[in-house]
Amino acid sequence: MKLRVIGSTSRVRWLGWAGIAAVGILALAGCDDTVSSKQVKARPPAATPAPSPAFVHESLPFPEHTVSLASLYDTRPRMDLLIDKVQVIFNTAQKEYKSGDFDKAHADYDRAVDLMLASGFQVDSDPRLSDLFDQIGETLHSYERSAQQDAAEEEADTGTPAPIDALADMTLPPGDPRLAAQAEKELMRVPHDLPLTVNDSVLQYLSYFTTTRGRATVEHGLDRSGRYNDMIRRVLKEEGVPQDLMYLAQAESAFQPTAVSRAGARGLWQFMPFRGEEYDLDRTYYVDERSDPEKATRAAARHMRDLYDMFGDWYLVMAAYNSGPMNVVKAVERTGYADFWELQKRHALPKQTQNYVPIIIALALVAKDPSLYGVQVEPEKPAPVDVIHPAHAIDLRLVADATGADLDDLRELNPEMLRSVTPNDPNFELRLPAGYGEKLLNVINQVPADKWTSWRLHTVEQGETLSDIARRYRVTVPAIESANHLEAHAVVPAGFMLNVPAAPPAVRLVHYRVVRGDTLEGIAERFDVSVSQLKRWNNIHGASVPRGSRLKIYAGGSADDSSHSSAAAKSAVHPAANGNAAVQVRKVSAAATSAGDNPATVEHHVKQGETLYSIAHAYKTSVESIRQANSFLGERPLQAGDVLTIRR
Repeated sequence: MKLRVIGSTSRVRWLGWAGIAAVGILALAGCDDTVSSKQVKARPPAATPAPSPAFVHESLPFPEHTVSLASLYDTRPRMDLLIDKVQVIFNTAQKEYKSGDFDKAHADYDRAVDLMLASGFQVDSDPRLSDLFDQIGETLHSYERSAQQDAAEEEADTGTPAPIDALADMTLPPGDPRLAAQAEKELMRVPHDLPLTVNDSVLQYLSYFTTTRGRATVEHGLDRSGRYNDMIRRVLKEEGVPQDLMYLAQAESAFQPTAVSRAGARGLWQFMPFRGEEYDLDRTYYVDERSDPEKATRAAARHMRDLYDMFGDWYLVMAAYNSGPMNVVKAVERTGYADFWELQKRHALPKQTQNYVPIIIALALVAKDPSLYGVQVEPEKPAPVDVIHPAHAIDLRLVADATGADLDDLRELNPEMLRSVTPNDPNFELRLPAGYGEKLLNVINQVPADKWTSWRLHTVEQGETLSDIARRYRVTVPAIESANHLEAHAVVPAGFMLNVPAAPPAVRLVHYRVVRGDTLEGIAERFDVSVSQLKRWNNIHGASVPRGSRLKIYAGGSADDSSHSSAAAKSAVHPAANGNAAVQVRKVSAAATSAGDNPATVEHHVKQGETLYSIAHAYKTSVESIRQANSFLGERPLQAGDVLTIRR
């Protein structure tokens, strides 16, 4: 079971009224086949009249707005008056936006739209009105897109602070000696598969965890551990490492999949980006698998198993997990001691690492008998889930509309998602509360698959009209009628679920710096675009790009054409009979496996002192990949003279 909240914040005022940007869909072509797609140049704005007393003109099509005295004697047609009035408001709003007065601009854009919708005129009844409608819609959509881009940047960076940052930096007073005897007795009666011990360093943290502040930290983590306890123990057992290593996750993240450290480590197990990639945890524009609880747990178990092959001591493994294996190797070489407590005594390791192992031991002791230390634990239960393969990108808001699920619950269940839209990957697994998969399956096919990231679903409430719904979503009634194949002026009964056309997904311009090891194929896959798009956007003619180059990438879609990305091409092999993507639902997720086609291989002759980790690092591959290519490693340890097959 995999769940945790992904924070979603916005620092942009425009998102507070992002619905108004759906006027971008008022570019009626594409939403309403009955509306003319011809665009006629708008009439230039009328000159602003000189200031004069303001009155309410009851005979005009917009009586709720004040007009100048000169307007009282304007005998032009009502359509001309409407267009001029809207144009003046629109021009004012543009000036306000450019000057940074977003609140006033918002109000005026809203007022311009309301004038048109309340006028009684059909938008397509006059080419000038239709064109002005489109101008406002396109402008608002442009501003909305900019706001979404800023919000997406912040959304992708948000996370819960990792508790290890604060814990490992502490300087604590000596521990309570009375706890030492208590902990020693506990060690003799509780089962454990790590070599637990009680010394002054452990006692300091053990004492801290009995204080009010420290107890709260432990209780929070142990409560949350209930969500993942069974899964973590199962994976650790399958990977052949001590199950008590799960308390490393408590120290690192308090079992919060969205925990992010100051250094940029993320997830339950606080993987840095390069280490996550080494153990096949993908990071793309849409997802970061370091926050996927089960995938990250398996990666952590394999990493710790590799470290044990390297050091042969679980305390050194934990130290290496925290500071990196080379820091521990250098400390051992410098002091001549392959013992954590000696390295700590000689200050041969970073301060955080010197505290790291005592923290984990103290947490394990408290977790094994919480009441002994005055800690009250109420473990949370794992949530049963349905797992679906949407086979196309889909917005979580549409999923919530279709199923009635809470949007925050969906984000909790899918903490690896960096955005509210799933990747366009047929293998992506989306988790829903148990029972909601069937609800989605029964409803989603009424929305065209290519609209899953832009349209919404709305269940009609008692007394609600199409005009009410159109106003709420800032769309036209004809657009809703067209999207639902309704006759004009149809009355829709309460409980009916309507398709609501909305603005297309935002395309975010990303500037990406090419680093060592990057390929065009890898960069394209990460941002869900094609290699040909990368080449076209950046005027690249060869098959590679130099390290340090700064690439322009339109993430989340194409900025200049409608060509499909590589991921979209993959998803085309999963069509449903009715032309929509097939939504597959199951109760238990299956581990996905993948392998390259005929990967190139090389042979490596193992030298004295080499480890699987050092070899994998030299060839820029993973230890797991080497194990899979060399079955004999499952039967005995690596030896000097072995010939390894390395997949490149």
